Amino acid sequence: MSSHAVIGIQWGDEGKGKIIDRLAETADVVVRCQGGNNAGHTVVAKGERFVLNLIPCGILHPGVRNVIGNGVVVDPEHLFKEVEGLRARGVEVEGRLFVSSRAHLILPVHRELDHLVERFKAAGRIGTTGRGIGPAYADKAARVGLRVADTLDEARLAERLRSLLAEKNNLLQRCFDAPTQAEAPLYEKLVEFGRKVRPLVVDAGALVRRAIADGQRVLFEGAQGTMLDLDAGTYPYVTSSCTTSAGICSGAGISPRALHRVIGVAKAYSTRVGEGPFPTGLHGERDETLRTKGREYGATTGRPRRTGWFDAVAARYAVELNGVDEVVVTNLDVLSGYGPLKVAVAYQVGSERRETYPADLADIAQAEPIYRDFEGWTEDLTGLRRIEQLPAAARRYIDFLEERIGAPIAEVSVGPDRSQMIPRAR
Repeated sequence: MSSHAVIGIQWGDEGKGKIIDRLAETADVVVRCQGGNNAGHTVVAKGERFVLNLIPCGILHPGVRNVIGNGVVVDPEHLFKEVEGLRARGVEVEGRLFVSSRAHLILPVHRELDHLVERFKAAGRIGTTGRGIGPAYADKAARVGLRVADTLDEARLAERLRSLLAEKNNLLQRCFDAPTQAEAPLYEKLVEFGRKVRPLVVDAGALVRRAIADGQRVLFEGAQGTMLDLDAGTYPYVTSSCTTSAGICSGAGISPRALHRVIGVAKAYSTRVGEGPFPTGLHGERDETLRTKGREYGATTGRPRRTGWFDAVAARYAVELNGVDEVVVTNLDVLSGYGPLKVAVAYQVGSERRETYPADLADIAQAEPIYRDFEGWTEDLTGLRRIEQLPAAARRYIDFLEERIGAPIAEVSVGPDRSQMIPRAR
């Protein structure tokens, strides 16, 4: 490993946490580049389950430095809640966690606006987590947001907070007829956050660039998935940051030339949380059965995920967009006993057959998947560790996915634990 990235190539929740955790064993630095505590990486290690929302997965490996990059939005309360939770479970954090001075903050007013705006959208709601992510990124783009560095300078913090709350309170009062938010208590909380976070604050871009220049092994962990990217996903039913490999450069402060390998992660089927088009989505009993078998509930919110057949049209689009070098397929074990199976190989949009992912939401919404059918299998895969041990039907399924998505499938996951992986010889 020199500098590798792990990117979800579906709608998030692909099992990236497990893959990142395994790669972090041999990393020197692990970097989170975008998103906030709306994302969650679930890692099962030695029977223990960890859910990490902001802190990179490398924190579970002694000696690995972990960086929250400038592309992340940080909820001050949640950050230290997560830190204390790790300490309570015996995970050493001191000297191993660093926060970019340029990272923007999520404030209580952002969470309030998230809920209010979503409520007023009614049928057009996005299905956000309500954690203030979108409003925080909106303030970043509008150049009115607060950054971590602002909390280290009390005079600057007071000035910037006063300006921001003047605008937001006007919005709360006049547009939503909602209570305004007091400046003094929030100022005191942010001053206290500044004191606590000061030992962690760094120029994250400089740290990561130096690590790469020194030949250290740097791992970039993606949050959410490609199809939720602000520009490339199913807009407006997306997150508020760049979830593709392109977002790593701005979110971590590195050159595109510094990224050496991109690993895509996809489930053996599809899932999606929240609203928005989902062409291969299942309904009724089949949807509920797959959700139950796969324990398809959000790691961060507990929300039930919609389930569907593997969408090779979307996956190929994501592979091309991210420059994926290899793919890891997760949750193959969940499909045992679920067959027969289907894979979407194209869409019918009106009178036109399309094998490339549509850019227009209206086309995606009316797309009818064209499927290839596959025989299922009933065997338990969770104890298998060699590709030749897989049932023939499972091997044919994986071979076909590789052919359709346009990137080699390097490994297959057959369970949640670190050890439940099957390498696929090339």
